[in-house]
Amino acid sequence: STKLDLLGNLVAKVDTLVIGGGMANTFLAAQGIDVGKSLCEHEMAGTAREILAKAKAGGCRILLPVDIVVAREFKAHAANETVAADACPAEAMILDAGPQTVAAIADAFGNARTLIWNGPLGAFEIEPFNAATNAAARRAAELTKAGQLVSVAGGGDTVAALNQAGAGDDFTYISTAGGAFLEWMEGKVLPGVAALEK
Repeated sequence: STKLDLLGNLVAKVDTLVIGGGMANTFLAAQGIDVGKSLCEHEMAGTAREILAKAKAGGCRILLPVDIVVAREFKAHAANETVAADACPAEAMILDAGPQTVAAIADAFGNARTLIWNGPLGAFEIEPFNAATNAAARRAAELTKAGQLVSVAGGGDTVAALNQAGAGDDFTYISTAGGAFLEWMEGKVLPGVAALEK
């Protein structure tokens, strides 16, 4: 829900907003898509719909998963399958974005000049559900190294995911500050920074 507030502010400032991980499940559910037993904030559906409408009105493209990797167990190497985003079995959980979604994200990165990244695209802590995050992180790192992208990442899980992908050192800037990073992105006053500015 903290990130939903941020997304509401960001849609007026960015060209493309990629939404993955548990947050994507909330947006899919808000559009009437069954997300099975996935992590999802169903009570935030109204807020998600408001953000989608605000993005559409402001010309911000929201990129949600078009295909998903689902499993019935949350464990390493669990039996899984890739299905369309609107075809999650009722007894399954969405644990990663699928290859079509990764290709769309890579394409979006290629058309961007600046990337702000917060949060993994799936359950990156367990294989094989780290595949989308790893692929997207490596693409961002590749573009950054080529001088085509300024990449900024924030949050402890984000930094861990980028390092797991071997991409952390190639980003322009990374910070383990999660909540503070989100507040900075929202334009809120950070007490420590404000004190230094005096």
